[in-house]
Parts: sequence; structure tokens; C-alpha cells
Amino acid sequence: MPTAVIHRMVLPEHECPFGRRALELLKENNFDVEEHQLTSREEVDAFKAEHGLSTTPLITVDGKTIGGCSDLEKFLSAHA
Repeated sequence: MPTAVIHRMVLPEHECPFGRRALELLKENNFDVEEHQLTSREEVDAFKAEHGLSTTPLITVDGKTIGGCSDLEKFLSAHA
């Protein structure tokens, strides 16, 4: 079973819909998922700055960086 790591924004007042969708896609495609929730604005901003991102989520599969939700969709369709 492939392993995926997802870092996604889950704030008290807002859950990123792209992160939620990416998590659903990973589970639907039988990935062993390690989820990391970014639960404060400061944590989200620091994570994006550290990784040079403008948005979340950030997904890796078997140690390879895939990117965000749309990148995951492309990855899954290419490996279907």
C-alpha cells in the first residue's frame, strides 16, 4: 500500500476544502495516510513560508512531493 503524507489547514473557523478533498482522494485510493493538521493561522503561515508555498495542502507520496489537490488529481489519473 502506498504511503501519503498530507499537511492541511484545519482552523477552528475554517477547514480548507482542497485539503479535505485531497484527504478524501487519498483514502478513496487506498493510501496509508499520515495526516498533519495545521490548526492556527500562525502554523499555516509558518508552514507555507518554510516550504515556499502560497497555498495548502502539501502532499507527498512515498517520499515524493506531489503538491496540492489539483496536483494529486493529476498524479492519480496518471497512475490509474
